[in-house]
Amino acid sequence: MKKKRTRTPTADGFANLAARLGVGADNLLSQGVYVKNAITQNQVVLDNLYRGSWIIGKVVDAVAEDMTRAGITITGDTDPKNVQKLQTALTRLHVWNSLLDGIKWGRLYGGAISFIVVDGQAPDSELTLESVQKGQFKGLAVYDRWRVTPDVSRVIESGPNMGLPLYYTLLGEGTIKPITMHHTRVIRHIGIQLPWRQALTEQFWGESEVERLYDRLLPFDSTTMGAASLAQRAHLRTVSVHGLRDILSTGGQAEENLIKMFKYMAYLQNSEGITLLDKEDVFDAHSYTFAGLSDIIMQMGQQISGASGIPLVRLFGQSPAGLNSTGESDLRMYYDGIHAQQESRLRDGLFRVLRVLHQSVLGKDADEAFDFEFAPLWQLNDEQRSKLGTEVTASVGSAYEKGLITLPTALRELRQMSATTGLFTNITDQDITDAEHEPPPQPGIATPPLEGAGGKTPEMVKGEEADEDTDQDTKRDKGNKVLDRIQAWLKS
Repeated sequence: MKKKRTRTPTADGFANLAARLGVGADNLLSQGVYVKNAITQNQVVLDNLYRGSWIIGKVVDAVAEDMTRAGITITGDTDPKNVQKLQTALTRLHVWNSLLDGIKWGRLYGGAISFIVVDGQAPDSELTLESVQKGQFKGLAVYDRWRVTPDVSRVIESGPNMGLPLYYTLLGEGTIKPITMHHTRVIRHIGIQLPWRQALTEQFWGESEVERLYDRLLPFDSTTMGAASLAQRAHLRTVSVHGLRDILSTGGQAEENLIKMFKYMAYLQNSEGITLLDKEDVFDAHSYTFAGLSDIIMQMGQQISGASGIPLVRLFGQSPAGLNSTGESDLRMYYDGIHAQQESRLRDGLFRVLRVLHQSVLGKDADEAFDFEFAPLWQLNDEQRSKLGTEVTASVGSAYEKGLITLPTALRELRQMSATTGLFTNITDQDITDAEHEPPPQPGIATPPLEGAGGKTPEMVKGEEADEDTDQDTKRDKGNKVLDRIQAWLKS
């Protein structure tokens, strides 16, 4: 009879019980577990951390400041004067400052809101653009999660915000009366996005950014304070006194004489540098070495930097170490992360504010082409900007001269790059429309000379450019000539 095999369940993972390696092998690794450290729900601890720790202050403030400091570029078929009015209104109504505060408190407490204030409208009603009259938008009011209570019993039933609270109630404080706010008038700011079950315990707020790096902050502060304490005790002096125990146990005049001796010793050391001792006493000086201590502090600082997602050069203001290290790559990666957060967490709310602002400032709704782009944090210096402007002008001008693009298309391309190059910012939609209605040159008829071309026709200029070398200087000259032509056309 064939013996029946019994199967024992196995678990994935490495374990060596003889060598005590792996989880479950009776070693220190088996004793480590992760527990919930819910300081997000402790407002007092978060307040003390923000006020008392400069690192926590930098972690909370740096990302919020970088998400709002560069502003936006409003795009679309919009008149430049209207764009300037909208940009001015954003500053005058302190919209950027309000968004900055909202992002800060969202990162610190795990949740905050920016309430869109429209004068004369009930805050608990749904916000519609048609109902906003000219001059009604008054800015944003910011409230952190401890001042606002979400109504978790009524949630949004459809759309991208499905499952989130439908209403938020501002708690009454002193002379402030409770206010119920509709979700369409609210911009949510959260810290770390949580899974649904965990978000439910936080009333659909997020997790504080401080919570994940709290266990890294304590060792860092302990090490730095320990290093400071060692520095104060770097030169430790000891005196061996014959019969010290007998003197202390006897007390009285003998103890007073001992204390008097050390007072004289301290006085003479400060004034004359003399150590006064009995012949049988022994004086020793001990010094500390701090080798490796700075490396430990640096490694702990790097862990805080990794936990917060902020590079050392931004978080600690520390110059990068290493040969030919400038820190540019770290900052570029960090700025890419900031841009990703702007797109995922700020775009929808800011676009809603811009639509309301457009209705309030200009008295009409924006057209379908109305949009905006976040201004890049990485800025070119004057030399790089000048070089890029020359290259863009040369490329667009060359494509226009070869007939690959039309003049209106060339103007659009130049205006599109104006935010980066700083050139052609005054090209308007009317200029492009005029270029579209300009009749094309008749074949066989020489084109008249253009101002800035040296009194030569375009055909003569093309012939000269065909004989030139293709080095960098020639490209720059070609770009300048095309720039002169386009500017002459705009003046005409």
